[in-house]
Amino acid sequence: MARRSFFRVSCAGLVLAILLLAGCVQRATKPEAIAWNDAQQMVLVTTDDWNADHGTLRTFVRDGDAWRAVAAAAPVTVGKAGSAWGLGLNAPQPGVQKQEGDGRAPAGVFRIGTAFGYGDTARTALPYDAMRGSDWCIDVSTSSLYNRIVDADEVGTAAIEGSTEPMRRDLHAQGDQRYKLGFVVEHNAQARPGAGSCIFAHLWKAPGEATAGCTAMDEPVMRDLLGWLDQRRRPVFVLLPETEYLRLKADWGLPDVVL
Repeated sequence: MARRSFFRVSCAGLVLAILLLAGCVQRATKPEAIAWNDAQQMVLVTTDDWNADHGTLRTFVRDGDAWRAVAAAAPVTVGKAGSAWGLGLNAPQPGVQKQEGDGRAPAGVFRIGTAFGYGDTARTALPYDAMRGSDWCIDVSTSSLYNRIVDADEVGTAAIEGSTEPMRRDLHAQGDQRYKLGFVVEHNAQARPGAGSCIFAHLWKAPGEATAGCTAMDEPVMRDLLGWLDQRRRPVFVLLPETEYLRLKADWGLPDVVL
């Protein structure tokens, strides 16, 4: 009897050890290890598939170990050619990779950078830059200023030669209001040549009209978004096709969403 009891205890101990070991392995891949674990706000965009030029935007705040939705979902548009993996906080993923001029929005997880617009100020707790007619984002891969917003009055007009991204599109592109309000999505922060540049969230030119690689939305949605975002809460921007969202949801600690 004593030996039988010892055998039962030993088996139970072995099972417990195996379960604990499995738990340790599981914990190693849980959200604790992700680079954006400090984020308290998330802007999430999901699309139907890699080639979809539109999607749904949702916002979340961290609530303990989970994410809680804070506003109603809103329609957005993305790249006219869909999306492709960008360079952000997440580890490299297999599949089509974002390239300069490919018409695709970068997929992945990215820090949210500076807000910008045509006005002198904006209601937001993000840092805000009022754009001038001399401000350009450099999308020329060979430039030493690639993927940076610069002031031509400071860097010289030769430095912006060839760039197609004036930040005051109302002045340079027949009154275009797309950059009236927006924020920087920090894709390719390392400025890898040819990997894609000047990725923003901004206003759409017309409802449902796709972009060259940014995420666009209605002005009231953007105003609410900027009013909510707070740099102190280390916000992140996430864009994923639905299949990738479902594949990565657990490992990346993403919100529970009914797609």
